[in-house]
Amino acid sequence: MTSFHTVAVPHKDILEGRLTLDVFAADLWEVNQERGPDEYRDAETFFQKTYLTQGLQNLLDVVKRRIQGKGGDPVIQIQTPFGGGKTHALIAIYHKAREWNAKRVVVSGTALSAEDTLWGLMEKQLTGNIERFSGRVAPGKEAIRGLLADHQPVILLMDEVLEYVTKAAGVKVEESTLAGQTMAFVQELTEAAGSLSKTCVVVTLPSSIIEHYDERAEKLFQQIQKVAGRVEKIYTPVQEDEITQIIRRRLFSDLDEAGAKEVVRGFMAYAEREGIIPEGVEPSQYRDRFLASYPFMPEVVNILYHRWGSFPTFQRTRGVLRLLSLVIHSLKAGSRPWISLADFDLGNQEIRQELLKHIGAEYNGIIASDITDPGSGAKKVDGSLGGAYQGLNLGTRAGATIFLYSFSGAHEQGITPSEVKRCATTLENPASAIAEAVDQLRDLLFFMQREGNRYFFSNQPNLNRVRLVKMENIQAPELREEEKTLLRAVIKGGKLKTFLWEENPATIPDSPDLKLVILEREDPELMKEMVDKKGQVPRVNKNTLFFLCPLESERSNFAKALKSKMADERIQGDKNLALTEDQKKQIKKDLKRAESTISESLRRCYRMVFIPTRDGFKEEDLGIPTYGEEKSLVQEVYEKLRSDGEILEKIAPLVIKEKYLMDREYVLTEQLYQAALRTPGESRPVDPSVFENGIGDGVRMGLFGLGELEGDAPVCRAFKEHAVVALAGKEIMISEAVCREQRKKEDHQQEPITINVVNPPETTPEKKPAVGDKGGGVVYEENALDKIELKFSVPKGKVSNIMGVMNLLQSKFSTLEINLTARDGKMSQQDYEEKIEETFTQLGIKLDQI
Repeated sequence: MTSFHTVAVPHKDILEGRLTLDVFAADLWEVNQERGPDEYRDAETFFQKTYLTQGLQNLLDVVKRRIQGKGGDPVIQIQTPFGGGKTHALIAIYHKAREWNAKRVVVSGTALSAEDTLWGLMEKQLTGNIERFSGRVAPGKEAIRGLLADHQPVILLMDEVLEYVTKAAGVKVEESTLAGQTMAFVQELTEAAGSLSKTCVVVTLPSSIIEHYDERAEKLFQQIQKVAGRVEKIYTPVQEDEITQIIRRRLFSDLDEAGAKEVVRGFMAYAEREGIIPEGVEPSQYRDRFLASYPFMPEVVNILYHRWGSFPTFQRTRGVLRLLSLVIHSLKAGSRPWISLADFDLGNQEIRQELLKHIGAEYNGIIASDITDPGSGAKKVDGSLGGAYQGLNLGTRAGATIFLYSFSGAHEQGITPSEVKRCATTLENPASAIAEAVDQLRDLLFFMQREGNRYFFSNQPNLNRVRLVKMENIQAPELREEEKTLLRAVIKGGKLKTFLWEENPATIPDSPDLKLVILEREDPELMKEMVDKKGQVPRVNKNTLFFLCPLESERSNFAKALKSKMADERIQGDKNLALTEDQKKQIKKDLKRAESTISESLRRCYRMVFIPTRDGFKEEDLGIPTYGEEKSLVQEVYEKLRSDGEILEKIAPLVIKEKYLMDREYVLTEQLYQAALRTPGESRPVDPSVFENGIGDGVRMGLFGLGELEGDAPVCRAFKEHAVVALAGKEIMISEAVCREQRKKEDHQQEPITINVVNPPETTPEKKPAVGDKGGGVVYEENALDKIELKFSVPKGKVSNIMGVMNLLQSKFSTLEINLTARDGKMSQQDYEEKIEETFTQLGIKLDQI
């Protein structure tokens, strides 16, 4: 879209930056002395840059008729708010008077000293000398009339009279004062002018209390109004709906109406689509307002003229012109199709100072910290809205708009989200992006307030600033203790034995249990010391330790989140803070949000897992936490290690065979288990049952056998059958080939066993053992045994040798009962339950414990 300065071409002085305040400060006395800028001194330039309002044109017509003797008011008072164009109107009359061939008398109270008199000045300007009116006592009506009558047509232009009268009040004149005499003169002058047909007196008086200086000046002002008011007529040269035309004429030399309509048409299409036209205003109405104010959005003039213009120190016309000229100059190299409040560069010191003079220097730092500095909240928002909006500065634009809406000499302040969207948006983004920017500003800025549906800046810190102060006062030990408390809460319920912020290796047990050591900082030396030693002695079970450390790049974010939560808690509990109801609700909401997210922030920080290896440590990142997941931190670590194969909950028999028996005939089961616990980098069983079950399953499947080491020879005790695994002593896993070979030999050779018969079995004479009945009946052999009771001790390593005897007995008798006594050793209750009772249960044998 076309840049505004190619549609509305700024005057040369605007483009060149000749922007001193006196360019816009109309001074009648300077014009009369043929000094000052061409904008006022040169009649042609003056009218070229002056928009003739209906009020000003009417005033000129009245004065012209009067000095031409065609009627009209003899005494005219121009009264407008401060900076409303009074002096500008006098200068217009001054230049026209030359066209009308009228003599001019110029009185400017700011240029006169208390030594001057208005009547002396009048005589000198009409005659060149002061002869008749040289005294300090008012000359009287007749003398004044005579002087004016001799020089008609005459126009007397009296500006800033109140300032002169205020100074004259300090000069004694006999029993009176020069101010008193001046009051008399004004009354005499107005009466004399009323009696002359071609004399006109034009007086300007302020309507703003700021120009009355003090209480005495206020009384003098009232006296002047009373004296002059009997015959004067009050004119207002500028109506409110003419302000935009005055501004455009003064600031721009040319306006392409067709180009302006095209730009406004484009904005209106966007505004209707995005729903940002002011509520209660028809699109056609807003379009016409925009066309009348172009290149400025209607809100620009409205806010400056009404809100800022309501400050007693703000000169409405002059102040607006000065400010807008600075804005235009700052944008001359840009490509903005129109000028909105968002285009006011608050980082520009000239623009900023024009505003600060009315609201206070303390806002200088507020603007910097919230809007313009590189680290300000608004600049952070600029960069956080996504790649599609980079370069549009939506955060800064929204912040500037809210700031300019925030101030007024009256009670009106603040801006609605809809107004921010309309003023701060660009055609390159949806209006919803502005809403997102405002939401982020609310969280980041320190002095932006919100009441109801309106945002505004004030010099009082908001909750963000109060929170920051509270955060700055949180000491490191307090923060550390809070972090430790949070960690205690999230490490409960895991399968790893946990040690929090432990720094002494001696306190970490050297046991087969798998352990997780959570460190406050990543410390490779401390981790290595803990793996290698338990205090002063070497650690045996080196492979049972894991370490969890914070990711250093996330620590600052976590610390900030934790401080913010702690600060919110302190704000909520601080009875000395005079929070508004909205702020109380907001802090409650913020605290609830902080409490719900702090665990996630902690988890984002504590995520680096270090696993011992042969060469040092392997590093694993737990990654970003899954939203809504409620696992404990220790459980997450456990599952990560399990899924990566670092921790084994079970092991396949084939894996055991391939890993431990591929090139061996046998391996001690105790060494296998201990190696997993003692050799860094080996996969770690969660407990002994992992190997017990895996080996037991492998024996039953026939992948390998289980037995004992006799001397240097492996002896297979179990193969393709259920076996109890002890992981102790000389228990060995034996290769499948060795077991098959041993079982083959056992089939052809049975080792004899000597049995000591304690109680000889009783014989049953009438039932002799059978010797073979050819007729098919049961035949008993003489002296056959119907019951055998044996008691014997089994030498170590000979269990398998008696298994054949057991099988023989079971083939001859229906019931085989065994009373087994084991002594001269120890077995834990757990081993008894898991390895003895469980084995009998799996075999379907009822076990009666004696």
